[in-house]
Amino acid sequence: MKKTGKIALGGVLGALSLICMLLTVFPSMTYALPGLAGLVLLPLALEAGPRWGWASFAVVAVLSFLFAPMPEAKMMFAAFFGYYPVARLWIEKRPFWLRWTVKLVLFNAAMILSYLLLLSVFHLDPDTFEIGGVNLPWLFLLAGNGVFIVYDVAIGRIVALYQARLHKIFARVFHI
Repeated sequence: MKKTGKIALGGVLGALSLICMLLTVFPSMTYALPGLAGLVLLPLALEAGPRWGWASFAVVAVLSFLFAPMPEAKMMFAAFFGYYPVARLWIEKRPFWLRWTVKLVLFNAAMILSYLLLLSVFHLDPDTFEIGGVNLPWLFLLAGNGVFIVYDVAIGRIVALYQARLHKIFARVFHI
């Protein structure tokens, strides 16, 4: 891939990723849009290489912290969803048992760190994680693990779809 094609692809996908983050103004999308914003950067990592994916993630993360409206969405993107699709490309090269161990440890560490940072840095009210007056952050983490497994399987299928059908379109448009 020519360098100009990589730059163009990075700019277009980075802008789309940032738009996803700016749309987090809708509270119901606080967690879904950071996941989508990270997925948008996946074709760049597949076409141009992981370094380009990491660089684009870093730029979108900084711009998200400056312009995105929801602190929870910013934290979820920076702490996990923004880089995970790129990191997953490396993780997938490992044996099955190690792959899932690394994925689950990475997810849980990122979510716990995000929770603690949201409470201490962004001064998020701990009552946000209450249902009926009972504080349930561990239940949310357990449910999040189930959602994460579905998200990871979806990324695998998206990569397969991309390589089978969309790679040719990107190659033609961005002169790969």
